[in-house]
Amino acid sequence: MHHSALFQPLRAGALELPNRILMAPLTRTRAEPGHVPGDLIAEYYAQRAGAGLIIAEATMVMEGHSAFIREPGIYSAAQVEGWKKTTDAVHAAGGRIVLQLWHGGRACHPILNGGAQPVAPSAIPITSDHVHTPEGKKDYVVPRALRDDEIPGIVEGFRLAAENAKAAGFDGVEIHGANGYLIDEFLRDSANQRSGPYGGSLENRARFLLEVVDAVTGVWGSDRVGLRISPLNGFNSMRDSDPVALVRHLATVLNQRRLAYLHVTRGDGRREQSGDVLTPVREIYEGILISNMGYTAAEAAADIAAGKLDAVAFGVPFLANPDLPERFAAAAALNPPDPATFYTPGPKGYTDYPRMEASLARR
Repeated sequence: MHHSALFQPLRAGALELPNRILMAPLTRTRAEPGHVPGDLIAEYYAQRAGAGLIIAEATMVMEGHSAFIREPGIYSAAQVEGWKKTTDAVHAAGGRIVLQLWHGGRACHPILNGGAQPVAPSAIPITSDHVHTPEGKKDYVVPRALRDDEIPGIVEGFRLAAENAKAAGFDGVEIHGANGYLIDEFLRDSANQRSGPYGGSLENRARFLLEVVDAVTGVWGSDRVGLRISPLNGFNSMRDSDPVALVRHLATVLNQRRLAYLHVTRGDGRREQSGDVLTPVREIYEGILISNMGYTAAEAAADIAAGKLDAVAFGVPFLANPDLPERFAAAAALNPPDPATFYTPGPKGYTDYPRMEASLARR
């Protein structure tokens, strides 16, 4: 078998993973009206049940904070029932799946939320990107800085979402603390320039995250909760003046929480900020470490074998190859992805990528 290190089982908290090829969370905007996941989403994830773990896409924890047109939510009864279709289908196919809990923060837009102004740690807009709306591509707006007394309500939103995810049949949850959304905005000093208990020092900037972690682990137990961070990623106008200090602090305080895993995006998709954040995390963090961004099967296997990390989450390769573990095992060619269909509705570019046997049969 090629890349044998990828096929060793892994225990991540209470999660028993048959391999170390994880499916990264990928926003695909295929939800039905009301941000309800339907049959198409269930089919998509069931096709990828061979992953060691599926981390389902960023999912709204609260109504009125949409950053995409058709992303799913987990705050309504209809959404819970919709997600049950996915968890049932994945489990029937022998897979394991956790739900990524997410608040869009300043990446939300009034057009998507009944005119409501987005919220953030500070009144600083995203300037490096544009948002797609039913009225076309738009600039982001200046968000409203949250008051300290509003933050417990958002923490409670994450807690309720965690309860709903349990009711929907997931095997656990991943807290989305990455990519310039609300939790990440509090963590990194380019977006968090507030004073008081949630701004300034590393301890204060991490306070909101840890309050969310504690609320969610209170529902699930820490051994079924993961966390994703992206200390270098420049998406959504994000930077930090000292990302290594940030991850060292987070690794230290997270050791006390005994999470199922810590999921670290290793680089910057914009290639504007460079550095090594995995080494300091590995030096300090005592739990399971997952990484992603740009790995080949060979590099992932080598880094796992060398003890640099425990598993790798693959994004676009899983998007285009529902049978990615089988392809890695056989050293088979991968389907090329179709970026034009990443965020479009319907099955095209979503559930119609061929499996390896079908690809070989057409040659």
